[in-house]
Amino acid sequence: MHLLIVDDHPLFREALATTLALAYPGAVLHEADGIAGACAILARERAIELVLLDLSMQGVRGFDGLLTIRAQFARVPILVVSGLDDPRIMRDAIHHGAAGFVPKAVDKATLTRAIADVLGGGLSLPPALADAGDRPDRTRLAERIARLTPQQMRVLGMIRQGKLNKQIAHALQVGDSTVKAHVTEILRKLEVGSRTQIVIQTAGLDFDHIQARP
Repeated sequence: MHLLIVDDHPLFREALATTLALAYPGAVLHEADGIAGACAILARERAIELVLLDLSMQGVRGFDGLLTIRAQFARVPILVVSGLDDPRIMRDAIHHGAAGFVPKAVDKATLTRAIADVLGGGLSLPPALADAGDRPDRTRLAERIARLTPQQMRVLGMIRQGKLNKQIAHALQVGDSTVKAHVTEILRKLEVGSRTQIVIQTAGLDFDHIQARP
């Protein structure tokens, strides 16, 4: 496993590298102190499976660093590890293509779990997103989810796990076109525009108390 840490603070890079080495003893760790260096490493080391990126680095404005890496190396997921903990920034990072967001203040277990989620193909969303004040009313959202059929609920569950259409089709033993139709209906019924928004909107909901339409 090859992982890339991108942060302009040497002490934090060292601390993060120590955590990763303990969690993944066999991992090969790469480090960069800026976006240009990160892109050079990614171009050279094709085996890198995950980028751990700080948003606030010298010479980087807003999400420019995230967007630069996403544009050039779309195959590599990016987990933002940032000192910023504003839910709006977390949400915007996901919308700009990050596969997850972890505040630097979290404990090692939370960070390790987030890394595992992203490496497994899913999204890692911090609890703050579930409690953000600008989220749609949960009662209304639960009512929209309840409009889904049982099969659409199964598809929704797998979307929330980060599974692709082909993986969902294989699990449900249906064709790709059937899964695409279900996804289209889920987007329509939940009144959202993308799979990422599905995951963000439904984060923190208790699905055990939501009954699908027969």
